[in-house]
Amino acid sequence: MREIIFDTETTGFNPYSNQGDKNDRIVEIGAIEVIDLKPTGKIFHHYINPERSIPDEVVKIHGIDDEKVKDCPTFDKIAQKWLDFVGDDAKLVAHNAKFDMKFINAELIWAGKSGIQNERVVDTLPMARQTFPGQQATLDALCKKFSIDNSARTYHGALLDSELLLDVYIELRGGKQRGFELASEATNNNNKSIVSKNRPYREFKASQEELKSHNEFIEKQIENSLWKKNN
Repeated sequence: MREIIFDTETTGFNPYSNQGDKNDRIVEIGAIEVIDLKPTGKIFHHYINPERSIPDEVVKIHGIDDEKVKDCPTFDKIAQKWLDFVGDDAKLVAHNAKFDMKFINAELIWAGKSGIQNERVVDTLPMARQTFPGQQATLDALCKKFSIDNSARTYHGALLDSELLLDVYIELRGGKQRGFELASEATNNNNKSIVSKNRPYREFKASQEELKSHNEFIEKQIENSLWKKNN
């Protein structure tokens, strides 16, 4: 199954503020193609000029400022490349996907393209909350739970976060458990072979005295017994 693990960085929280050039926009998009949960080596990554200023408080989160994206393409210039990359049937996997898809579909519509249907989207946030009810379900928290190295994540970054999310997604899909099951099965099979090799079948025959006692018990206790020995 083909899936696209992706993430976005933006200027804020609301692409539909109805304030014209103050609408929040995407400033970075990163994605990784996987087939059957294995990366194919194909990635999509662009910094994007949002055509507005990036607030200082947001820069502190992802490290992307006006200077960094001033010469980058606007989203409408890369919109078709994005659609070509995701294709027509791949599932799109994101953490808190509602947030990312809200921005992506807004940008696609502003670029004169059709939005992506919700049926194609997989959100790992509710998956994580179901797996760990009542616990933190941020990407950092999940990396810690699954012992995934996120030390390079000094800032949020679309491509880096996509790479981390892929590892988290595999674990949420039971990736490590499948490995444990296979290891357990292999261990059990090895143990069976060891038992078979080191403990061969041994026959324990009853003595004549034991057989006599058994037959006397059957005679006295069980009438017409199937186990009664015929002379």
